[in-house]
Amino acid sequence: MSLEDELDAILEKGVGKSADDMIKFIEKAYGEVPYIFQFMQDHPELLVTKMLHNNAILRSSSLDPKTIELISIAVGAALRCSHCLKLHIRVASNMGVPDDQIAAVIFLAGNLVNASILATATRHLDEEMDICRTCQMGIGACEIQADEDKSKED
Repeated sequence: MSLEDELDAILEKGVGKSADDMIKFIEKAYGEVPYIFQFMQDHPELLVTKMLHNNAILRSSSLDPKTIELISIAVGAALRCSHCLKLHIRVASNMGVPDDQIAAVIFLAGNLVNASILATATRHLDEEMDICRTCQMGIGACEIQADEDKSKED
């Protein structure tokens, strides 16, 4: 369905009825209604715009549903969102994604999170090595550090 078709249907049905239909579609697609969509059900304009956004992303992609679920699992793992993880693991399993593929994306996400932590922290460490802990000035401009370095040489 194109964006124009979606918008026409929303205008024809109204936001409230469109939101109800979207909830039914989500439940059919996922086998349940994720919490965030349940919450948005009380705010149909938020639900409708969220679904329009989601659908626009999916329309612009050639990713298949199983790949999308694997990406969702990896992102949920990286963000440490247990709700997202549980839902997307169940959905992927229901789609027939094997456990070894689910485990692989979780491990990949863990590796990326680990690498991100190390890369960020070591960059900060490198930057701080060039700063005097006493005066917070660059080592070259700091008289305190220069005096300490001279006393070490003596």
